[in-house]
Amino acid sequence: MHIDDWLQAIPAGWLYATVALVIGLESLGIPLPGEIVLVSSAILAAKGVVHPAWVAACAGAGAIVGDSAGYTIGRKGGSALFARLGRRFPKHFGPRHITRAEHYFTRFGMWAVFFGRFVALLRILAGPLAGALRMPYWHFAVANVLGGVVWAAGTTAVVYYLGLVAEKWLKGFSWAGLAVAVVFGVATTLYLRRRAASALDEGDL
Repeated sequence: MHIDDWLQAIPAGWLYATVALVIGLESLGIPLPGEIVLVSSAILAAKGVVHPAWVAACAGAGAIVGDSAGYTIGRKGGSALFARLGRRFPKHFGPRHITRAEHYFTRFGMWAVFFGRFVALLRILAGPLAGALRMPYWHFAVANVLGGVVWAAGTTAVVYYLGLVAEKWLKGFSWAGLAVAVVFGVATTLYLRRRAASALDEGDL
């Protein structure tokens, strides 16, 4: 069973809780498919199964709380924490990943936390790494809240309205129109994601 099929099969209240929990655990540093759960839930919102505002709110809350908990754990665990995680999850916390993420944080500070929400590697590492590198908490908190809200609300809105447009065009126009809408939405999302990643790589921030 695919994630979207499973989400559709559970009651709305449990779906909201699942969105918050999965994204929160991912932000805590556990490699889970948080973004896939958010996108799938936003698609269900476009179908009228759940309300988009609640999806965005739960996603944002999970992201903010999870990153905050990760910050606390990273601050207490330090580099020893990442050594243990590297042995357990080498594909996500290997030396290359940690070194690259540390470079982002050293170079961009708060911006790494904010834009890290949009980049797969930093989405998992942002909280724990910010704590381990002793970033001032209020700097982290501001970037964490803004990044969580923009990511959760923005992703939900894009997917939700894309779904509404696709449904409208499907009823009133043609399959060609639907294809154009889908391609445009996907291209826009990919463009924004690449801009966020390239800004970190090239130092545009």
